[in-house]
Amino acid sequence: MSHDALGRLHPTGHHPETPERIAVLQRAFPQWTQARPAGVEAIVRCHDDRYVELVRRVEAPTWLDGDTPASQTTFEAALLAAGAALEAVEREAFALIRPPGHHALRARAMGFCIFNNAAVATRHAQATLGHERVAVLDWDVHHGNGTQAIVGGDPGVLYVSLHQWPFYPGSGGPEDQADTIVNVPMSAGSGDEEYLRAFEHVVAPALERFGPDLVLVSAGFDAHEADPLAGMRVTAEGFRELARRTAALAPRLAAVLEGGYNLDTLPTLVASTLEGFAAA
Repeated sequence: MSHDALGRLHPTGHHPETPERIAVLQRAFPQWTQARPAGVEAIVRCHDDRYVELVRRVEAPTWLDGDTPASQTTFEAALLAAGAALEAVEREAFALIRPPGHHALRARAMGFCIFNNAAVATRHAQATLGHERVAVLDWDVHHGNGTQAIVGGDPGVLYVSLHQWPFYPGSGGPEDQADTIVNVPMSAGSGDEEYLRAFEHVVAPALERFGPDLVLVSAGFDAHEADPLAGMRVTAEGFRELARRTAALAPRLAAVLEGGYNLDTLPTLVASTLEGFAAA
């Protein structure tokens, strides 16, 4: 799932989160399906209506926080990204979208993120598709503080995050745990061996205990060894194996794109993940 407008809307200049991220993926995967924008009613399940209106009213280039640019087309792009996430959970698909979402909080943008696509899709799966137990597995290199804040207190949602720590945004440390919140802080320099060990010993048991109807992956690729914004060493084969192991535990599976800022490697990493999902 994607939308052809995401390669031109929400221009960001020299910012790492650029429209070209989606353009390179759409060229690499020409079979992608055009998504519909989300309605505002889906967004306000997770976001304050005053914040949604603030994004809608942006008319000139500005910054919603120190890392997050916005302009006249940001609202349109964010609705398209969220809409593709909704359709991904409906169709058990991978949403190739931007802007990413997992840092976005209920009432403000954060860390390149406008609306929290994973949280919006989770609430849609509960409210519209009847899924009573949804697991969000976030393997972006950064902790998904926004997703945890929005859905982490819901006993029907398991939030699991593998992320570099200590690192931006500073949350998700070893003491940040709850019945349905599992944070797995990883040391800088961790690669395939460390990630797969963590999956085997922490992530898989948590998913098995929870018994989700749906697993939604916040699929960030900035833990890759060649990504410019972090310090991890996961390879394409590592992402393939994470995906394969996730799919083996998921009665239904969907994914949304989060980070990943090396335009040369991003299509290969998405392809490896899709191969892993299909191999289970």
